[in-house]
Amino acid sequence: FQKHEFFVDMTCEGCSNAVTRVLHRLGGVNFDIDLPNKKVYIDSEHNVDTLLETLKKTGKNASYLGVKSA
Repeated sequence: FQKHEFFVDMTCEGCSNAVTRVLHRLGGVNFDIDLPNKKVYIDSEHNVDTLLETLKKTGKNASYLGVKSA
């Protein structure tokens, strides 16, 4: 899978927990949350649009930054 990099406007543990919740619900994802830099890195078979819509379900501002180089 490609690792996709997203910006999510997270300010606290509660925000990152919300991201964790929606991604677990989606399923089929491996992800890392970088809270200080407000980044979420996702390995998934889902397309970018699906992932972005899922992240937006947290109610946070989210945007796609591109494919993360290994």
